[in-house]
Amino acid sequence: MNASGPGYPLASLYVGDLHPDVTEAMLYEKFSPAGPILSIRVCRDVATRRSLGYAYINFQQPADAERALDTMNFEVIRGQPIRIMWSQRDPGLRKSGVGNIFIKNLEDSIDNKALYDTFSTFGNILSCKVVCDNHGSRGFGFVHFETHEAAQQAIVTMNGMLLNDRKVFVGHFKSRREREAELGARAMEFTNIYVKNLHMDVDEQGLQDLFSQFGKMLSVKVMRDDSGHSRGFGFVNFEKHEEAQKAVTDMNGKEVRGRLLYVGRAQKRVERQNELKRRFEQMKQDRLTRYQGVNLYVKNLDDSIDDEKLRREFSPYGVITSAKVMTEGGHSKGFGFVCFSSPEEATKAVTEMNGRIVGTKPLYVALAQRKEERKAILTNQYMQRLSTVRALGGPLLGSFQQPASYFLPAVPQPPAQTAYYASSSPVQPAPRWTAQPPRPSSTYPPAASMIRPPAMLRRPPAQVSGVRQASTQVPPTVPHTQRVANIGTQTTGASGAGYPAPSGPLLTHKYSSATYNHGVQEPAVRIPGQEPLTASMLAAAPLHEQKQMIGERLYPLIYDAHTQLAGKITGMLLEIDNSELLLMLESPESLNAKVEEALAVLQAHQAAELTKVNVL
Repeated sequence: MNASGPGYPLASLYVGDLHPDVTEAMLYEKFSPAGPILSIRVCRDVATRRSLGYAYINFQQPADAERALDTMNFEVIRGQPIRIMWSQRDPGLRKSGVGNIFIKNLEDSIDNKALYDTFSTFGNILSCKVVCDNHGSRGFGFVHFETHEAAQQAIVTMNGMLLNDRKVFVGHFKSRREREAELGARAMEFTNIYVKNLHMDVDEQGLQDLFSQFGKMLSVKVMRDDSGHSRGFGFVNFEKHEEAQKAVTDMNGKEVRGRLLYVGRAQKRVERQNELKRRFEQMKQDRLTRYQGVNLYVKNLDDSIDDEKLRREFSPYGVITSAKVMTEGGHSKGFGFVCFSSPEEATKAVTEMNGRIVGTKPLYVALAQRKEERKAILTNQYMQRLSTVRALGGPLLGSFQQPASYFLPAVPQPPAQTAYYASSSPVQPAPRWTAQPPRPSSTYPPAASMIRPPAMLRRPPAQVSGVRQASTQVPPTVPHTQRVANIGTQTTGASGAGYPAPSGPLLTHKYSSATYNHGVQEPAVRIPGQEPLTASMLAAAPLHEQKQMIGERLYPLIYDAHTQLAGKITGMLLEIDNSELLLMLESPESLNAKVEEALAVLQAHQAAELTKVNVL
């Protein structure tokens, strides 16, 4: 076959059945003798980056790709034979079924290579596969020919032939939809019936006597266990469909020897499994529809709240169908669910109870969502922000960054002697946020809630000057007569903030008695991020500062566990409602759960971007 033909314009091969440990380097070493290779890509899972068991190899020349297909198919890599076929980029052609045949009743020893060798005499084979599971061959396989004529000749010649002393069936491949349609049509003309809940004393003769009134029977069978005892069910096969249908209509639900019989159309195992699966999915969908808009998620519960108390707290807002506090080992997990009878009642409960203190904690109440829904919403929000940033050509939105003016740990000082420097003009607060890039991790330790000690302040030697407070609160101006004497000569460090690096451990920093103004009772310095943030404090702040206040407290908590991604994760979490963010600050478990969700979204996005780069 010519790989440069209209159906296969590129010299690209699909390599399947790969061992999980096979890498691009191994494949290059294996296939490079066939000719120059343009690219190799092992396809991997987006989240885990584990191999999916197949790869694509692009050769420079179609003849080299054809040589590799002819000479290397079914060779062993890492103890596992590989399967090579032409890469077909058009899914319509792959799924059309033209030239594809199905072979069943294969002997267990027949593998991909044996099947390929058997059918290659009828024409050029695009792909060949024996379906296997953990126990080996499942007894059937597929062969995809290049042309319909070759497939037809293989069916005519091989159908009913013996392969390794076993008669095989060879026919045209049919999609699952086609097979299910045929099965449904045959089901309407059934002759075999299934009888369940039989008395243990009923044998084949008794079953035959029971159903002989409906017509001629071809076979009767009562199923038994290894000891020969009845398993309580059996099968009756009638000659005509009408007779079987009448037996089902008359005998289903009839009492025989004190037992109600179940009589219905006999089904294959796959058909029963599919039907049970459809029922389960339908029940699941019905349950989701029934609880849509009426089921509430309640978290930050006090440990003393149980199911009954949870029901009492929410009962004033409507009829509660269920209330459950989730537990583990008999201890509350801090969250639960309350289900109302109508969406209006649930909405009222959310409005009234969200943020209300029950016990010792403020509740977070919202409509319950499945984990998949929450993850999808978070992913969608992140992708929307990312697309907006790309369109604007700016940095990643929602990325939380520390200010350029970084803080060092505060030095312990005697009480009522906190030093500050006054000036004749009001002192400006240090900015919380900046567009500067994140600081180098090797310069200063991460701390959003720390201040610079006076000895570390950047100013010219022997010069008295004013100093900005680390907090947004400014102390009253002190008379010039109370200014503190010069502390000493300072040298400018190499950091972006322009502060000197400490010469020794911060906790051993010394100050002379002249450093402090003993005559003035000074207010304590407020350090941003250390004071607990309450709902009242948040409400009193301007809207544009509320997220900043929360972010100042979230960032150091996330930085400890995810240093490199702390800014992006913090930015993603700041999209959440402020009331829930307050609860997350009080509950490390809730915060960790949200951080893990955000981390999963970031990893999935990075993996997708990497995959796009590899494809290009």
